[in-house]
Amino acid sequence: MADKKKSSKAQNGNGGTLGIENELWEAADKLRGHLDAADYKSVVLGLIFLKYISDLFEQVRARVEKEGIDDPEDRDVYLAERVFWVPKEARWKNLQDNAKQENIGNLIDAAMESIEKDNPTLKNMLPGNYGRATLDKRRLGDLVDLVSNKINFADEESRKQDTLGRVYEYFLSQFASQEGRKGGEFYTPRSVVRVLVEMLSPYKGRVFDPCCGSGGMFVQSEKFVEAHGGKIGDLSVYGQESNPNTFKLAKMNLAIRGIEGDLGKVPEDSFHHDQHPDLKADYVLANPPFNMSDWGGDTLREDKRWKYGKPPVGNANYAWVQHFIHHLSPNGTAGFVLANGSMSSNTSGEGDIRKAIIEDDLVDCMVALPGQLFYSTQIPVCLWFLTRNKVGAGLDDHGLKSSKDRPARTRNRKGETLFVDARKLGTLTDRVHRDLSNEDIAQIADTYHKWKEGKKYKDEAGFCKSVTLKEIQEQGYMLTPGRYVGAADVEEDDEPFEKKMARLTKELEAQFEESDKLEKAIRANLKNLQSK
Repeated sequence: MADKKKSSKAQNGNGGTLGIENELWEAADKLRGHLDAADYKSVVLGLIFLKYISDLFEQVRARVEKEGIDDPEDRDVYLAERVFWVPKEARWKNLQDNAKQENIGNLIDAAMESIEKDNPTLKNMLPGNYGRATLDKRRLGDLVDLVSNKINFADEESRKQDTLGRVYEYFLSQFASQEGRKGGEFYTPRSVVRVLVEMLSPYKGRVFDPCCGSGGMFVQSEKFVEAHGGKIGDLSVYGQESNPNTFKLAKMNLAIRGIEGDLGKVPEDSFHHDQHPDLKADYVLANPPFNMSDWGGDTLREDKRWKYGKPPVGNANYAWVQHFIHHLSPNGTAGFVLANGSMSSNTSGEGDIRKAIIEDDLVDCMVALPGQLFYSTQIPVCLWFLTRNKVGAGLDDHGLKSSKDRPARTRNRKGETLFVDARKLGTLTDRVHRDLSNEDIAQIADTYHKWKEGKKYKDEAGFCKSVTLKEIQEQGYMLTPGRYVGAADVEEDDEPFEKKMARLTKELEAQFEESDKLEKAIRANLKNLQSK
């Protein structure tokens, strides 16, 4: 696990202060025992979800009893309050009272089953198997006590501070950190999601993520809407996820936020079982698996989605790109993460596909991100922004008239693309992970919006440049920002020597650590080859 401050005032990497979420994580992590992070993830997040819906149920029940309603067990009363109905055997107090019993695992399993039975929207969503022999029941009971004593999700301050959302998101990030590549498949760092959301500005319409993981794109989109005067419901959420366990995480993540979304009926692969075949989205937000080689492309050679060329069987990057484009509405915009190689690769026809997309004038903006942002990979990544509407015509990109609660009017950007090189932004949060601050996110997003609106934008050497289609053609249809933005103007170095040494030493230590990991991996691969 990455080193973390033991203080409950640890920083979250985006300018906020962590309180109960960090405290609860450190306590819960000590109870994990021999369980892998992947197994423990379902155990602890399932309990947190159960505590949440039970707290809200009990809050309504207390009010119902106070008001003297004849039947406080009337299920319809709770449904009218938009609260999940919690049967007697599933209520948290029952679990808390039996936390020290050997059958606590079976009681939790029964609670999950009864909640799913009485709440159709939660069917096949909650984790189970708490009664399995490999799960230490003493530690499980201690975890129930811990959750019982630390948080009441229903109290006014907890709701106001979005304690549940913060705890859930923090736990997801910590599990991703511990699981490395495997965990990172379902978790996109919050700061990266925020860059995508702030740049796309999804005020109203249909949002789609065909590889939605734990649902972080949807959560941040809804937060954006609420922060700009809108409300939950202004966005219609559509998604898909192939991993069954991650599919459940996503559904729980949306449920605790009160977000109604269509994630398909079952976990499915988007390429072979597209559950939203006719969807045309206003916004596509996604972080697909990087350089996916086993996507089954050999059976999809004649698919109608490959308008710009057949993607290589050995790499799904350009299959994802064309899948996103296929699902865009006539005014739709897509923002997604890809490995840096996607910006310049010419292997297996990828260069031809990229050329066709560029010639169709879909590429609105390219952003090169700093390294070490992801838990799943050290591969440098970039953000692509594609749009079907660069004309503007006095309206925002989705045909809505501008107002205080909607995007500013955009100018005609036909034949132009913005390149942003943000590789120098971000700060190390530990020896191997970097994060983008609120200021970093604002700098990238504001630059894009100023360029789109034609207000106060200017090229900045080393950071951003507005480029014509002809210039991209001259560069062989490469989309790497570094090719276009040039070198930053050299300024007088006024950083104090002590501060610079501390910073450089920290960065060097991180590079040494990564070098050691790579060396071990290479030696292990060589050993495997020799043994064959």
